[in-house]
Amino acid sequence: MVESALLSSLVSLVILVMVGVLLLRRRADSRRGVSSLALAVAEGQHIPQSLHPVIDANLCIGSFSCIKACPEGDIIGVVDGVATLIEGAHCIGHARCAIECPVGAIRLVFGSAERGVDLPETDELFESSRPGVFIVGELGGMGLIKNALRQGTDVGRAIGKRLKKSTATDADVVDVVVVGGGPAGIAAAVSLKEQGLVSRVLEQESLGGCIAHYPRGKVVMSEAVELPFYGRFGRSLLSKEELLTELQAVLKAANVTIDEGQRVTSIDGKAGDFVVGTERGTKVRARAVVLAIGLRGSPRKLGVVGEDSAKVTYRLIDPEQFHGKRVLVVGGGDSAVEAAIQLAEESTAKVSISYRQENFSRAKARNRELIDSLIQQERIRPLLSTEVTAIEDTLVRLKTKDGKPGVLKNDIVIVSAGGEVPTAFLKAVGVSMKRYTGQEKSAAAAGDKNPQRLPSKAEVEARTRRRLAIGLFALGGLILTSLFLVGGEYYLLPFEDRREQMVHEMLRPAGIWGHSVGVVATVFMLATFLYPLRKRWTLLKGTSTIRSWLTFHMFVGVMSPLIVAFHAAFLVNNLLAVWTWVSLGVVVGTGVFGRFLFGLVPAQAGKILELSEVRAQLKALERQLEPRLVEATNAEVVRSLFHRINAPPPKTNVFRVLLQATAAERRLRQEVEQSRPYFPSDGHAFASFRDGLVGVARGRVQEAFYGSLKRFFRGWLVIHVVLAVFMVVLITAHVGVSLWLGFGRIGGA
Repeated sequence: MVESALLSSLVSLVILVMVGVLLLRRRADSRRGVSSLALAVAEGQHIPQSLHPVIDANLCIGSFSCIKACPEGDIIGVVDGVATLIEGAHCIGHARCAIECPVGAIRLVFGSAERGVDLPETDELFESSRPGVFIVGELGGMGLIKNALRQGTDVGRAIGKRLKKSTATDADVVDVVVVGGGPAGIAAAVSLKEQGLVSRVLEQESLGGCIAHYPRGKVVMSEAVELPFYGRFGRSLLSKEELLTELQAVLKAANVTIDEGQRVTSIDGKAGDFVVGTERGTKVRARAVVLAIGLRGSPRKLGVVGEDSAKVTYRLIDPEQFHGKRVLVVGGGDSAVEAAIQLAEESTAKVSISYRQENFSRAKARNRELIDSLIQQERIRPLLSTEVTAIEDTLVRLKTKDGKPGVLKNDIVIVSAGGEVPTAFLKAVGVSMKRYTGQEKSAAAAGDKNPQRLPSKAEVEARTRRRLAIGLFALGGLILTSLFLVGGEYYLLPFEDRREQMVHEMLRPAGIWGHSVGVVATVFMLATFLYPLRKRWTLLKGTSTIRSWLTFHMFVGVMSPLIVAFHAAFLVNNLLAVWTWVSLGVVVGTGVFGRFLFGLVPAQAGKILELSEVRAQLKALERQLEPRLVEATNAEVVRSLFHRINAPPPKTNVFRVLLQATAAERRLRQEVEQSRPYFPSDGHAFASFRDGLVGVARGRVQEAFYGSLKRFFRGWLVIHVVLAVFMVVLITAHVGVSLWLGFGRIGGA
């Protein structure tokens, strides 16, 4: 008895030490996150440029798989135990964070309140406001090459389903005109070919589009994708030259050609009968048009006197052509900084760089380090807080922030100020623009235009996950039912009566059946670690979505203690078994509890809110909903729904809320869906009303149970992880003791 008490005390002490160590580590991570966020705010690096993640702190469960997933480094950090976007300016829309979030707490949005982004309006099938005209790639806001390739492939398949079969007759009468010969355009062309459609690719310059003008040797791609006719395209590191060579191989494999030097100037006609015209007088008839022209074809200009001079260029291709020249690079982003670095390292040019800000905060950390080093070596002359005012034959005129003029002797000016959306061209061809200030691209318009629309990827993934959950639930029920049918009568008998049963030797924990069930239980318990492995092990990354893995993790976690109970024949007869089962039960309990707890705890920007802040948020949501109530055609029905949800929840306890929260929110969404016909057909007003109403309902629960939730919130994940590790130790010990005893008996025999 004394030995058992000492062992229990020792185990408890070990667990407490492990919990303490992990809590200290998390606190250190949080301190680093707070410090990094403060530095990013001070340097203006927290404001995103375009596509970026928005993290719902009310849903984040603190797995931090999003931090590990980002290829760009520490874009996301930990602040007060919650994942928080820190260096938003350096986010380039990989979307890995959203993919790897196990609970869907991350949305990808365009622009922010501080910096809006103007983009063409498109639906989830990439169709613009002009029917029959589709937009993919950088022009649609997706700047990464891998995204451009995927969008091009997807739009080809979407158009294929719409057009069904080819009606092309010759080179001037095709099914689809693809404008742009870059990655998105090439992917669209080969995808259309896969669908049996004929396309014609019109490129204003040459193969690769803007990629052909990247600096020599620039690494432009870091993730492989699948392309029709070609298979796996790309690899972890791919230079500009290698990418162009591989794009040529894709075209050859698909037997697709690019019509170079064809700058598109007009798109006349209507869906099903377009006439696409170019500067060279070419006229091509098509049933649909794909715009994959990117942004770099329309470089952002300075708008100063002399900018049309022959000495001004908007891209750096080969640094060696500027040997001995006095070169001024204008801009402060990565492209400008990289151009200045390459000129300084690969040529004898005298390099200067002009930027209107006080530092190169928009550039990546690695580029900032390199240019700072070259500045210290006096190989690059920095002209910070300056703007170019005029460009002359042998000099450039500048001014500082306070208006002081300056003159710089100069031979070449390279403007690297980014690209502009070709607004004039889009307006001319009838494509509407929209300013995004932190919104997702809405699919509501697409649903209105095409009631038979294909389900979005998110809808397909959610449906697949529901089917997986139902399948696993059915499998679990079948396993438990089978176990009970085999030994139900035996398990219900008192312990002293079991020895008289014929099945005792088989069903007891050390029997053949009991051991077999124990092996199955061990497999289930170890399978719970596949989920954390999926977050960390590269080989498992592409097998399925992280949310599906979490569903499986919860299934094996819940099943484990139940199967263990059958293995033990519902008996607890030794201390090791007690600790194993208790730790397993607590691991499962903290996991299930914590999974739903985070959705109810009020948090924002990485901190748990105070009750006053929760109430303030509720008031703000109510004010936002008022205009939507006015827009409803049957305001009485909609307003009654709002007032019912706005009422304080009935008195209950926090555990009942946790059990009922998910079902209650699902019922609410179903009720709200019935009010959709009372709102304008564009879908935006209804979406705002629905999301706001769900937010009010959740806020009311948060307000009612704030004190209890706040107490439960802290530290649950740490306990979950520590006990999971401790459980593995106990399982190992349990299996080891069983083997030792088993072999001992065999040896004794």
